[in-house]
Amino acid sequence: PISTQFGQTQAQREFNETINSPKIEPMASDSGTELASKGKVDTLLAPDKDRGSDDADGVDESLMMTGPDGLTDAEVNGRLERFGRNELTSTVTPKWKIFVSKFKGPMPYMIWMAILVEGIIEDWLNFGVLFLLQMVNGCLAFNEATKAGDAIAALKASLKPEAQVKRNGIWQNVDAGTLVPGDLVVLAAGFAVPADCRMIEGKPIEVDQAALTGESLPVTFEQGGIPKMGSMVVRGESEALVLATGGNTFFGKTANLINSVKSVPHFQMVLLTIMKAMVGTSLFITLIVFIYLLAEGETFLETLAFCVVLVISSVPIALPVVSTTTMSVGCKTLADKKAIVAELHCVEQLAGMNMLCSDKTGTLTLNRMVLQSSTSYMGDMSKSQILQYAALAAKWKEPPKDALDTLVLEAVDKAPLDAYEQLSYTPFDPVKKRTESTLKGPDMRTFVVTKGAPHIILALSENRNTMGKAFEEEVEALAERGIRALAVAVQYEGEPMNCVGLLTFLDPPRPDTKETIRRAGLYGCAVKMITGDHLAIAKETARQLGMGTNILNAESLPAVDTSKEMPKTLGDDYGEMIEGVSGFAQVFPEHKFLIVESLRQRGWVVGMTGDGVNDAPALKRADIGIAVQGATDTAAAAADIVLTAPGLSVMIDAIVIAREIFQRIKNYLVYRVAVTYQLLMFFFLCIFAFRPKDYGYTDDEVDGDKLPDFFNLPVLALVIVVILNDFAIISIAYDHVVASAIPETWTLKVVFTIACWLGTIAVCGQMTLLSLLLSHHEDGGFLSKFSYGQIMTSVWLTLSLLDFFSVLSARIAAGFFWQRMIGIPLLCAAVFAMAVSTILAATWPFNGASVGVKMEALDGAQLAFIWAYCTGWFLVQDFTKVAVYKILLHYDFEGIRTAEELRVQRAKELLGVPIEVKMDEAENAIKLLNVKVEPIESLLYEVKLLQAEVAQLKAGK
Repeated sequence: PISTQFGQTQAQREFNETINSPKIEPMASDSGTELASKGKVDTLLAPDKDRGSDDADGVDESLMMTGPDGLTDAEVNGRLERFGRNELTSTVTPKWKIFVSKFKGPMPYMIWMAILVEGIIEDWLNFGVLFLLQMVNGCLAFNEATKAGDAIAALKASLKPEAQVKRNGIWQNVDAGTLVPGDLVVLAAGFAVPADCRMIEGKPIEVDQAALTGESLPVTFEQGGIPKMGSMVVRGESEALVLATGGNTFFGKTANLINSVKSVPHFQMVLLTIMKAMVGTSLFITLIVFIYLLAEGETFLETLAFCVVLVISSVPIALPVVSTTTMSVGCKTLADKKAIVAELHCVEQLAGMNMLCSDKTGTLTLNRMVLQSSTSYMGDMSKSQILQYAALAAKWKEPPKDALDTLVLEAVDKAPLDAYEQLSYTPFDPVKKRTESTLKGPDMRTFVVTKGAPHIILALSENRNTMGKAFEEEVEALAERGIRALAVAVQYEGEPMNCVGLLTFLDPPRPDTKETIRRAGLYGCAVKMITGDHLAIAKETARQLGMGTNILNAESLPAVDTSKEMPKTLGDDYGEMIEGVSGFAQVFPEHKFLIVESLRQRGWVVGMTGDGVNDAPALKRADIGIAVQGATDTAAAAADIVLTAPGLSVMIDAIVIAREIFQRIKNYLVYRVAVTYQLLMFFFLCIFAFRPKDYGYTDDEVDGDKLPDFFNLPVLALVIVVILNDFAIISIAYDHVVASAIPETWTLKVVFTIACWLGTIAVCGQMTLLSLLLSHHEDGGFLSKFSYGQIMTSVWLTLSLLDFFSVLSARIAAGFFWQRMIGIPLLCAAVFAMAVSTILAATWPFNGASVGVKMEALDGAQLAFIWAYCTGWFLVQDFTKVAVYKILLHYDFEGIRTAEELRVQRAKELLGVPIEVKMDEAENAIKLLNVKVEPIESLLYEVKLLQAEVAQLKAGK
């Protein structure tokens, strides 16, 4: 298959010019490129008069008055000082600064505070453990951050270092970075285009613009055309004047747009919000405790030591690690589905994506012209006969050299053609707009066959008077629908030339695209077509895909200055109009950027697909930039996700998997907030409610230091709980979850409400246990056998067990813990963590490493009691959690009932027609088109999840 796109590649340009009526306007491509026609400036740089220096009218023509000897050294130096070097500029942050920045922020500051306090009180073991944790978190964050900025690096790498320029009357090779506007250069085969240039004389040249547009076939430029920096001349030679250099070139403006995107990832803001809330609460409570203890007569160092316990209990040390690991595991699954994730944070955005702006060619369509139908103007000539004549007007024994021959020869049976002898062949000529062959048939008759633009063939045909009006009306009707026509005429020796018929071609939608768009809609993600192609073609494609035909062209969008920041009022001014249409046609890079920005300002979570350098700014601006299969390196570097399979069907997989990842991260955050709240409140309340001396304990009854004035645990014990449970919880990345049928959003109030409830129940269990053990100190029963050191160990084990039990409850907010099977890795991690905690409680080998009262090991009966006690409180925690969630649903707290009802409705709709039937329909369509397309395996995977979810819903769960 050839890579074609109307108005973009040379072969397709020839096809366009050949089969277009003169009344049809030239068209822009999906990548925003419109070909330069003879004597005209490339309209990519001049679509209107508001495009600044890109417009030929905006160029300082006084700089273009270069004589035949080129510029002088003095002129070059002056202009170099004025315009700067011909290279892209960007601010590069030193890596050491990036590294240092990863140790700043609310969470790192809390850990530094704890490290400082441990140093002051000379508890060097805890000091070392906390310092190691800080280093691990910082290094992981630094490694992720250094992957950014690839888009600008790819743009710089695309620049070629040398140019052939005429100065002081002498042709010479110079550093391309020294070129200035007005320089006289040669554009020759094998050389890169060193800057944006205007051709002034010489024959047409063919330029490979793959690095700009993603298309593989070259574009033809004639006098007045503007080849752009970063492209490569593959055929011909011509002199040209440099129009723009460095940041003023097409490349430069693209780099500026990419640089202008400086937004903090949404997931990072969510984590920052959660950390600020947790750290703020911790600081507030710690301050109260600090003042209270000093007022009660505690020493400064003892007060500091206890505050460290509070700080450690409130710092979510493993939060970045668990979040990163969860997303990384999901990204591996996405990679198996042909979607490579370049930026981890985009997974969270993808889960909430509710608007996808897609280009047309190669994404929604096959990117391959397919023969549609034929019309005979010579009796009852069949489609195969007309196609055979068209094929005879080509070199069918050789590989096709242009789009016309490719389209025809791929559709015809070539075997019968060998019965003809080709006497001569005239290839496509941009002026004549047709190809022609002279042949001798099996009957030894000599004849001429020509194929080309309908209006050209009509003018050559003797039968034009009889078919002229009907012929023109059909061509215009086809053009209005975006369908291109190729006319074929035959002239036998001694007879006039007659048009035998029309062949129609169209780049059809992919067989799975319509179903993909429908299912994306059911998942709550609308799809808009954003294409550089002609309006008529865009409407016809949208009609076939059921997207609606309300497609507008770029004239309905405002001109924007890419060198300045986008207005904050775009959403208010144009958002409603953009929301109300099915898409846009004949757009340019700035328009794509504007459309994305307008939708984002209106609150949409926007995905954008693209493949060329000029798509890079919009990909960078979008919440989720998606580089489609075959995208240039620059587009891929600017994107968050790179698709390695054709079409959009893989995005359904990506949406489902991203929503699963979102569920896992949300479950972890509920757990993490619950545990932080639990530990913080427990030790805070211990100050006021539990003073060991009030229960009859004396200094003689404790091992180690003297009896403390209030109950607490060694810092090392807390660190062990945090390390053991938090790093075991990394396995939540493998937990079994059900993807939501609607876009995910962060309802942080609901997260905090459920988390605080779970934490409250856990605190109640811990406080009750501590009260029972302290109050039965002298009654002679089973509980009185717990020494003070064993009470400390019992409370520590309860903290650890209830921590991990909270995971089982937090993973299903709206139901009981047994309603969804736990993932095997998470189950294994839970068993491991709780087993290790139990073993440590039975041995407690760390008394020599900590200061203060020593913790003591528990015997078998005591361990069994603690386990039974924690299990009972876990059941209370889980049952009451369900009740709290039902109350929130009843009052539609934060809109969760509305979202749940929509999710249930969408889940049922997604089942709809049996998926196997839809697969059969798609596969039959593929067979009819004789096109190889990736199998739609994603739908089977998806329906299994939905069937499981709907089964639960029907069961009333």
